[in-house]
Amino acid sequence: MTKSVTLSHPTGILNGSIKLPASKSEANRALIIAALADGNSTIDNLSEANDTQLLQRLLNSEAETIDAEDAGTVMRFLTAFYAVTGQQKTLVGTERMCQRPIKVLVEALRELGASIDYLGEEGYPPLKINGFKGNGNNKLKVRSDISSQYISALLMVAPVLPDGLVLELEGKISSRPYIEMTLSLMKHFGAEATFEGNTIIVPHQQYKAAAFSVESDWSAASYWYSMVALAREADITLLGLREDSFQGDRAIADIMRRLGVHTEFTEAGVRLTKKHREKRVAFDFTNCPDLAQTIVALCAALGVTLEMTGVESLRIKETDRVHALQIEVLTMGTSLNEITPGVFRMEPAILTKRQLFFRTYQDHRMAMAFAPIALLETVQIQEPDVVRKSYPRFWEDLEKVGFELSINTTEV
Repeated sequence: MTKSVTLSHPTGILNGSIKLPASKSEANRALIIAALADGNSTIDNLSEANDTQLLQRLLNSEAETIDAEDAGTVMRFLTAFYAVTGQQKTLVGTERMCQRPIKVLVEALRELGASIDYLGEEGYPPLKINGFKGNGNNKLKVRSDISSQYISALLMVAPVLPDGLVLELEGKISSRPYIEMTLSLMKHFGAEATFEGNTIIVPHQQYKAAAFSVESDWSAASYWYSMVALAREADITLLGLREDSFQGDRAIADIMRRLGVHTEFTEAGVRLTKKHREKRVAFDFTNCPDLAQTIVALCAALGVTLEMTGVESLRIKETDRVHALQIEVLTMGTSLNEITPGVFRMEPAILTKRQLFFRTYQDHRMAMAFAPIALLETVQIQEPDVVRKSYPRFWEDLEKVGFELSINTTEV
């Protein structure tokens, strides 16, 4: 059986307040750091996202085989956590997870003294973690142009390494705000570090138990920004967001200023209303790659010419997100072309008044990026349950503001 959801919006007018899910990026980092800290920490507003609930369960598991499922942060963070805490674990995941590279992280941990074996193809999960013997090395050079999750995984365990860590980042730093988020959370739990140029120094020290409240998720907010941009009229309040956020996807407020959404910060969160939009935009997603799918889908629907860079890391996510976007925008009468290496351009789409069908490639962000187009015409989205990874209540929240949804099941 396959499942899809058909959605539309009869009026195109949006009003209401939405309680966003908590940030899984913050929550997952806080869970790892709290597990390394002295004493018992209190983490409030823990994310309901499947990735966070999974990590919480696995950190409390005494099983030898640990299934990270399709969660990239869970696989990468636990690899470092188990390695430096000397635990013997077998880390497995879904078929797609076993196609996502982890060599950069494993080689770095081996240099520090971890014993890790590949149980399948070299450079990819599953992994056998056999323990840790400090070898006196505390200096690493790590590529920083692939995924910041490797770097965050190393940084979080750095304080408990015998001699701390001196980490030199080589090349263009991808998703820098996520690295800074990691360092900010480490500081919240008592671990100091310095980040100057391309070098991060973390002395040996002990994390201290602390209370922490997880902020609402700016990545989830991006889909609501898209809805406001596409609506005929809109006045939406997103609860629990902070102007001084740790999250790199806070950048959506600045990006959407050019695409027709005004952001007003309030005590409750942010209030979104419509404004004039530009007809041609160019964005660099190096520091916020998770926003790219939202912006591609939105610009296609709005008829805005888009040029984008900084999406290299999207190729090793839940799916090859660049390729998936290139396929799906064809449905909308446009194309996303790589005009020079790393530079993509998309001309305005030619929308027709018919039902649009979008595939999700087992990727939660594909589903949520294309859903707002239902404000313009009926949309059918395959595998709607993928949103459980980061925003389990997404479809219910859409119904609260007037979207009409129907679930369809068909036999394969």
